[in-house]
Amino acid sequence: MRTMAQSLRHFRLAFRHKKYNYSGGFVRTRMCLIETNIGTVCKLANNVEFERFQDLKLMISRSMSVDAAHATNKDVDRAGPLVEYERRIAAGELVDGDSFQVDTLRELQRLYDELVGSADACRLDRYSASEKAGRSRWLWSRFIPQSSFSPVRGLYLYGGVGTGKTMLMDLFFDQLPSNWRKRRIHFHDFMLNVHSRLQKHKGVADPLEVVAGEISDEAILLCLDEFMVNDVADALILNRLFGHLFSNGVILVATSNRAPDNLYEGGLQRDLFLPFISTLKERCAVHEIGSSTDYRKMTSAEQGYYFIGKDLSGILKQKFQQLIADHTASPQEVEVVMGRTLQVPLGANGCAYFPFEQLCDRPLGAADYFGLFKNFHTLALEGVPIFGLHNRTAAYRFVTLVDVMYENKARMLCAAEGSPQELFERVVTISDAQHIAPRTSSRSRKSDDLDLCVDNELGFAKDRTISRLTEMNSKEYLEQHAAILSAEKQLS
Repeated sequence: MRTMAQSLRHFRLAFRHKKYNYSGGFVRTRMCLIETNIGTVCKLANNVEFERFQDLKLMISRSMSVDAAHATNKDVDRAGPLVEYERRIAAGELVDGDSFQVDTLRELQRLYDELVGSADACRLDRYSASEKAGRSRWLWSRFIPQSSFSPVRGLYLYGGVGTGKTMLMDLFFDQLPSNWRKRRIHFHDFMLNVHSRLQKHKGVADPLEVVAGEISDEAILLCLDEFMVNDVADALILNRLFGHLFSNGVILVATSNRAPDNLYEGGLQRDLFLPFISTLKERCAVHEIGSSTDYRKMTSAEQGYYFIGKDLSGILKQKFQQLIADHTASPQEVEVVMGRTLQVPLGANGCAYFPFEQLCDRPLGAADYFGLFKNFHTLALEGVPIFGLHNRTAAYRFVTLVDVMYENKARMLCAAEGSPQELFERVVTISDAQHIAPRTSSRSRKSDDLDLCVDNELGFAKDRTISRLTEMNSKEYLEQHAAILSAEKQLS
């Protein structure tokens, strides 16, 4: 089963990084277009050609064979991310990237080579690592204080949306030996895990030290995707948490849309967060991916899952009913974290239906969304509004929801008041706002956009969300989703 699970992960990655075509566009609410696209999408979701699944079975079989060979040969055939990148391009599995991606791969290859050369000193081998964990590590450190910074610095990659940061880190991670203590996780999920562990260790003198001990016993090499700090609670614990992690020898590889100095910019009590930035730059080499190409938009974004207009409830429910087929939708309850539950208005056959207000206008967060997509692979979301100053909090939740959906490769049916770009056109950064022409005597107050939302964090996050919504509406993404569902059914 372990081999099969690994095979499925490789299969997901193979689809995630497949070669894309160039085109774009979203469905407008003309009935003829909607009916045409509904037919197309239903065929894609429910009647994918037999030959495609024969290819799927062949890919899974090949992946299992490769995994078995790797286990037998103890990963001796893995030469690093740069070599694997060139192999995938030659095989047609990846689009030939730009010079910025190649420069980033050289950085990742350098780190890979350093890790391989210092594997023993870094205590990467899970079978030779210390068995002292969690509270026992904390108790031991009371008698013999220890500090063991890794001889290898990590890597912090940042750049614009869709420039391939996640793909490059995953490529790097997949080349690492299977016997190493390593973990790849989305930053949202990582922080939820940290808070859950802190709750478990309430009453300990320094629960952060205990949590850091547990994490570093499980993984010395920690790969965090989409590193971003929006929450004041996260901001206040990161410095001490990573101080302990780095002291335990943890090596961090992270991707982010923001440079280290711009993390948590304008946040509450940011002065208490600044020491973490210094620690981060000390323990990680910082590398910018300077590409301006958004590879997510190099997809044929022309399928019928994103409907634009008002009063589309009937159309969305009709589409939802087609996806659940003969199943009956009913209210459901799903478990999230720490005993909390989330009420689902309608759910059936892996599909959940929510009005926007119930999912994004209530005090919900990443934990609730992760819990939702552990139980459902498809979300129908009705009534997504244009975002501005009046619904800024809902916009933040929508951004988080899209991040969690994308991480889980979930499918979205969406009825929205505008295209992804139009949803966020009133959200701007401070820098953008400074370039907006001020009111003059020739401009009336009525003509001003009083709902303009000037918010740095949301202003930067919106580009990522627009990019991801564009890709999630593409033929390639939807085919990938359908194939993953089929693979999971075959493995279950």
